[in-house]
Amino acid sequence: MERKIKVAQLLPIAGLIVLVIGCPLNAQPALKGAFKHAFYIGTALNRNQITGADKNSVAIVEKHFNSITAENILKWVYVHPEPTRYDFAPADSFVAFGEKNKMFIVGHTLVWHNQTPRWVFADDAGKPVDRETLLQRMKEHILTVAGRYKGRIHGWDVVNEAVEDDGQLRQSKWLQIIGEDYLQKAFEWAHEADPKAELYYNDYNMWHTGKRQTVIRLVRELQSKGVRIDGIGMQGHWGMDYPPLDELETSLLAYAELGVKVMITELDINILPNPGSHQGADITQNYALQQELNPYAAGLPDSMQAKLASRYAELFKILYKHRDKITRVTFWGVHDGVSWHNNWPVRGRTAYSLLFDRKYQPKPAFDAVIRIAGGE
Repeated sequence: MERKIKVAQLLPIAGLIVLVIGCPLNAQPALKGAFKHAFYIGTALNRNQITGADKNSVAIVEKHFNSITAENILKWVYVHPEPTRYDFAPADSFVAFGEKNKMFIVGHTLVWHNQTPRWVFADDAGKPVDRETLLQRMKEHILTVAGRYKGRIHGWDVVNEAVEDDGQLRQSKWLQIIGEDYLQKAFEWAHEADPKAELYYNDYNMWHTGKRQTVIRLVRELQSKGVRIDGIGMQGHWGMDYPPLDELETSLLAYAELGVKVMITELDINILPNPGSHQGADITQNYALQQELNPYAAGLPDSMQAKLASRYAELFKILYKHRDKITRVTFWGVHDGVSWHNNWPVRGRTAYSLLFDRKYQPKPAFDAVIRIAGGE
């Protein structure tokens, strides 16, 4: 299907006014081609895309992306819902899809405080388990899941979101029951499960000073103990006015100085109003739907399309500038219709966070991102 544009669009990008004429989807340059000398361009896949039920999304993924991340299917609650039961069928299909298309495959995630079944932290009476029991459960899970895909999944988000924005360690059950060394154990066992896989720490708001300082400390401590950690995943759940560009750049450079790979993960830009001062990606925060929080239910005006494109351009300008330090940029979803922003932090909204719209067509933001790389 061709994308028909009735009028040309004037986009203010990087201080310039750029004339953008829409092109048919099949005439668009591929994202992965435009950035082939910079970094992998990835996306997160949901079940319908993995199974091929969403054929239009699959076509976009195969053309534009050379890396894929499992959005949900490898989270503990889905892949290991009961103590003695694993469900590997969706994950097997996910890995097979990546192998078929010769993609860099990322597993998400082995240890997280969210989307982990209650049984993991409790005994048969419902009381908290002791340290040794929880360590054994974590070890068994990591060795089983990461071990199953040894040599096939190329990188793992080993630990996800263990640090608060102010730099305090998150008071998760992992920390409360095991102690701070749960992070070390997770990386050690992930390396044992697959010695060749890249191992990452992944978190949101990684540009916050407090979080940055603590993550740097944790990585250095792991390195000093000889524990394998290969990369830092800076979740890109960003907005129209955050992160500040200078803070993003400062953080990116600080993580690179650790001698690990840096990647932008879970990238999307929330153009909708935020309830209160909310930022980041804490999925426990939810707000009631109100009309003023869903201003574009009938469609995104051209003026806002232009602002979104400009925001993507200024962010990608920084990423492309530091392409020698960044190995991957992964979008959190293929198109607007599957963006998690439709249901978070306000359920039932109409989001416009990604480069492709609900009709699977590239948006002005897509054109803006392509131009940063010079196109092909």
